[in-house]
Amino acid sequence: MAEWNAYFRGDEDEDVEQEEGEEGGGEYKSTGRDSLVFLVDASKEMFVKGEDGESSNFDMTMQCVRSVYMSKIISSDRDLVALVFFGTEKSKNPGDSFKHVYIYHDLDSPGARRVHDIDCLMGGKGAQLAAEQMGSGATSLGDALWCCANLYSDIKLRLSHKRLMIFTCRDTLHGGDSKLDTKARTKASDLKETGVIIDLMHLKKPGGFDVGQFFCDIVSPPEDESELGVQMEPCGKLEDLQKRVRAKEMKKRAQSRLMLSLGEGMKVAVGVYVTARTAMKPPSVLLYRDTNEPVRTKTRHFHTQTGSLLLPSDTRRAQTYGQKQIVMEKDETDEIKKFDDPGLVLMGFKPMSRLKLHHHIKPSVFIYPEEEQVSGSSCVFLALLRRCSERNLFAVCRYIPRRNTPPRFVALLPQREETDQGRAQVTPPGFHGIFLPYADDIRTLDVHQGPSATDEQIDKMKEIVHKLRFKYRSDAFENPSLQTHFRNLEALALDLMQPEDIEDFTMPKVDMMDARLGPLTQEFKDLVYPPGYNPEGKPAAKRKPADSGGGGVDKKPKVEVSEEDLRAHVTNGTLGKLTVPVLKDACKLFGVRTTGTKKQELIDAITAAVTK
Repeated sequence: MAEWNAYFRGDEDEDVEQEEGEEGGGEYKSTGRDSLVFLVDASKEMFVKGEDGESSNFDMTMQCVRSVYMSKIISSDRDLVALVFFGTEKSKNPGDSFKHVYIYHDLDSPGARRVHDIDCLMGGKGAQLAAEQMGSGATSLGDALWCCANLYSDIKLRLSHKRLMIFTCRDTLHGGDSKLDTKARTKASDLKETGVIIDLMHLKKPGGFDVGQFFCDIVSPPEDESELGVQMEPCGKLEDLQKRVRAKEMKKRAQSRLMLSLGEGMKVAVGVYVTARTAMKPPSVLLYRDTNEPVRTKTRHFHTQTGSLLLPSDTRRAQTYGQKQIVMEKDETDEIKKFDDPGLVLMGFKPMSRLKLHHHIKPSVFIYPEEEQVSGSSCVFLALLRRCSERNLFAVCRYIPRRNTPPRFVALLPQREETDQGRAQVTPPGFHGIFLPYADDIRTLDVHQGPSATDEQIDKMKEIVHKLRFKYRSDAFENPSLQTHFRNLEALALDLMQPEDIEDFTMPKVDMMDARLGPLTQEFKDLVYPPGYNPEGKPAAKRKPADSGGGGVDKKPKVEVSEEDLRAHVTNGTLGKLTVPVLKDACKLFGVRTTGTKKQELIDAITAAVTK
């Protein structure tokens, strides 16, 4: 099975708030900051423009680096990023120890100044500036890798993930020099031993790029036997390069790692990944107005009478039941909330037809085996996946993501692996965990019975729906509110005159829709609305009663329901159609005393009084 990971970090579920002292059921393998080093070839071949005035490989690489910088600033500004050029004429590194290696950005957090620096290297003027500032000279990949190793060793922070990406359009960097090739392989091996993952982002060149000629010994091996570690086809477009870099730059992280119990004595290790979650604007940060430094907030509890500071051991938790306060210790509340250890427990299987669309109550999770945790998990997991897919079944499991969280039922939908012509994975193999509702979550709605449409009206609407059908892809629509927010922040940080315009893809394309529909819209209006009716016109103003005194405000007449009608509503179960004021009057009519103001409480009180 190919290794797979969502582009999103596996954060804790926002719907479950963990109290102080609680521990999560699944933990990450490591904690710390992610680091990424861009090692870019600055040889003359990189500056050659493509056919029909296409961007050069160097310009395309700078655009990709800039997009990563912007992404890091917005999503994870604590990560460290560096930009190093090799094959340059001039050198810039500590002590100029390595010739033809130019450190453009040290390993540090990205910022507006660095984005400005990248902008200066883009386009025709950028190529000219790069030639003046760095130039193109001899190449020694071994020295460049050694210089990158020193960047990592100089960082005193704890790094959880170290990755190095090589951008080049040359498959033979040293022109057949075996000594330089051996030196590069040795330094690459040293880097990989220290935990640095080396990836190759090879670019298009005339005659093709032969990865096996040199770079197969430089890049890191795949993490799984069937994973394609190096994409064999070179990148010729910016979109392809950005997609490949994005897939590699994120560390594989699971929301939690749990045990899937298939029966007594049969457990496999799985990871729970988040494939989609609501993107939110970053929270505002409180700053001290004199220095603009972030303000740390602390919460302390004091006794209401003595004013003394209360420690966590001095407080208890209470809940009121039947006008009596039930006081419990923290250990008691933790014990009440604990149902079982975190994990997935198989309950059974159901045909796919039993799963309905309205059962989906929150974003799903993705279940993938963890071979490193328990050996043989991938084999058992793949057998279960293939069997469920062949029989068109889904598995029902009890799911407890972490300690002190209530259990949920999830439906595990099988998904087989799909690859494209280049053997790149399109969809990963695994199970989608669909959260199922409890009986308490399902509500009964009082549906208003309106007039039914005629067969002619239905057929006409079918024609309209058929004309307006299109293929929907969620990744084709960006949130306009978020895009506007981040474009404004980008303009402020980069000192732009005005933010870049965005295209709101949520707005309907009225002209195209009118062209597709043609006369169908008017024909449907003629079938549904009476002659001369304008649905977009304003309603006629209501006239005041003739006997109104001129200045008084007319009160709405009080709606009265007889006792017989109320009993009929109780018998038919249609009390929900009445308004809250009418239900309160009904309670007074039956002599029911109630302090509740919710509609359901009034309905229950009236029903109990009538059925006595």
